[in-house]
Amino acid sequence: MELMNMIIYDGLKSDFLKSVEEDTIAIEIQRNILERMGRHTTDNEFRSWVNSMQYMYKVMNDAEIPSDAGIAIEYNIPQTAKRVDFMISGYAVDRQPGMVIIELKQWQSLNKVENSDALVETFTGNALRQVVHPSYQAWSYAQTIADYNATAQDKNIVLQPCAFLHNYLRAENDPLDDKQYEVYTQVAPAFTMGQVAGLRSYIKKFIRYGDNKEILYWIDHGKIRPSKSLQDAIVSMLKGNREFVMIDEQKVAYDKIISLAEQCQKDKKKRTIICQGGPGTGKSVIAINLLAELTRKGQFVQYVSKNSAPRYVYEAKLKGGLKKGKIIKNMFQGSGNYTGHEANIVHTVLVDEAHRLNEKSGLFQNLGENQVKELIHASLCSVFFIDESQRVTMADIGSVAEIEHWAAVEGSSVARLELISQFRCNGSNSYLAWLDDVLEINKANCQEGDGCIYLPADVNVGFEPFDYEIKVCDTPEEVREMILAKNAINNKARILAGYCWNWPKDGRNNTDYHDIRIGDFEISWNLANSQTFAIDENSVHEAGCIHTAQGLEFDYAGVIIGDDMRYENGRIVTDFSKRATTDQSLKGIKKLYKANPKLALAKADEIIKNTYRTLMTRGMKGCYIYCTDACLGEYLRSRLPMSNEAGSIYSMRSDTLMVAEKPVQYSISKQNDGR
Repeated sequence: MELMNMIIYDGLKSDFLKSVEEDTIAIEIQRNILERMGRHTTDNEFRSWVNSMQYMYKVMNDAEIPSDAGIAIEYNIPQTAKRVDFMISGYAVDRQPGMVIIELKQWQSLNKVENSDALVETFTGNALRQVVHPSYQAWSYAQTIADYNATAQDKNIVLQPCAFLHNYLRAENDPLDDKQYEVYTQVAPAFTMGQVAGLRSYIKKFIRYGDNKEILYWIDHGKIRPSKSLQDAIVSMLKGNREFVMIDEQKVAYDKIISLAEQCQKDKKKRTIICQGGPGTGKSVIAINLLAELTRKGQFVQYVSKNSAPRYVYEAKLKGGLKKGKIIKNMFQGSGNYTGHEANIVHTVLVDEAHRLNEKSGLFQNLGENQVKELIHASLCSVFFIDESQRVTMADIGSVAEIEHWAAVEGSSVARLELISQFRCNGSNSYLAWLDDVLEINKANCQEGDGCIYLPADVNVGFEPFDYEIKVCDTPEEVREMILAKNAINNKARILAGYCWNWPKDGRNNTDYHDIRIGDFEISWNLANSQTFAIDENSVHEAGCIHTAQGLEFDYAGVIIGDDMRYENGRIVTDFSKRATTDQSLKGIKKLYKANPKLALAKADEIIKNTYRTLMTRGMKGCYIYCTDACLGEYLRSRLPMSNEAGSIYSMRSDTLMVAEKPVQYSISKQNDGR
């Protein structure tokens, strides 16, 4: 099927004025949303239409704005699940087809957000929230239509964005007009209370003759395809960017996925591709390259992740190569944005960190049915990049079995790929095996009699060396000193920590407010007013957590292990009670513990160990560790590889026991590890 747009209300200017005069405009919008989208509107939405349309009536009640100009209200942009509030279509003096896009706001005040060209703070949704500047919002909608609507491209429809904050009393030196936002306010001016005449003049610059809704029809029935300029731009982003160069089996997987995605376009059959791989196997590298190449081939493609950090960082890294004014944000989507989407509305979705997918979506986890199902449903080709050992919250449901189940429900065939060679941790699979063994990961399902070899807990066996810098430090200050030294080279070293310290709202934008305190050592959590901790120039002076770092990589990672993981009585112990109350990863664990203590402890153990495994595999070249539990620090230090006199044999336990150069799988028995 062709990917189509949707206008909720359309009419001529004369129709609109009449509907407002008769107090039916809000009712008409409400009815059309129910008929076309199958959803009921809230009381707040209805009241906002009643209010805003009265103001737009005043704006449009001008004889010089043609009565047969087209009016569209609530135009749904499918690739964003966002709706444009108000559009006016017609022709300019030179008969150039055009459309004025107006973002309407009920706001009465706002604050600027420091060091952001697009974010402001205002009271909305019954709370003070950070949201995008209305000029940015209007501009981004216009740019999205220009980039993805084939008819807008082919007929050279001029799109002119602006914002109208009709309840906003502008002041001198108003934050709405702050210099940091001028890149957007210059192309999408913001009009406020008392500026009806100014908005009228703006509209009349571009709409001098009516179109009898013809341009609205073109836009509403335009096919969705990336513009040639967007195709060229996305390809240019990767040129010379060594971070996204694919090698070996990454290229093999990439070529296979390209072939299957193109086949979907030919035979219109749904396909789901599951690409499994551990840390550093290049899953994200493949996803970004696929985003570029499939877009170049004319597909509507989106990179999806549940965690926002990878999306913002990859977008920031890539858009540096784009021409000013181009937007790629719509290519990067959250996993909860697909509730209610039509079938096959996207050509290909690339789901990175698929192990982090949730069942429900929305702020309160109350929207939709299942994110895996919704992603498969919304796309003709769905690609899931997954590592089940990186599930780190109670809400994470992403698994191969879950994906296969919903693919069958949606009538999608399934193809599976596996990435084995890893390129993080200096390409050392030995380090990953050592880490899994030290943290006792992937042993819980090994039962006696299943062929495993059970070794006493204190046995060390010979294992091939790994070329990776790892050190257990005596103090957190030592971790910081080493990370600062490494970061001075190329800004690719960061401090990370287990979420064992609270993150109070009052200090979230202040690097001098130190959330983490260990003796004389103090450091702030990453700042809330930045979403690109991994590449910010000064973020080396803050600590990132699992939610900030997962899906990303650095040259060197300094990891602070908190009291949620200790070493007691000869074994690793996890303790969910030591997690910060501001962390949502283990939300519901106390309730589960009351009902089923054994299951709760097992889930918490898996999440906490997976969290530290993920943090300790973020560094490509090295990892420096400090443990708040001295016994755990000593245990990890005792397990570090030590060379013999010849300097060629390392002593450690591992998932692979090297005997005569032949691997023998083994596990630790329940009797020996204290379980």
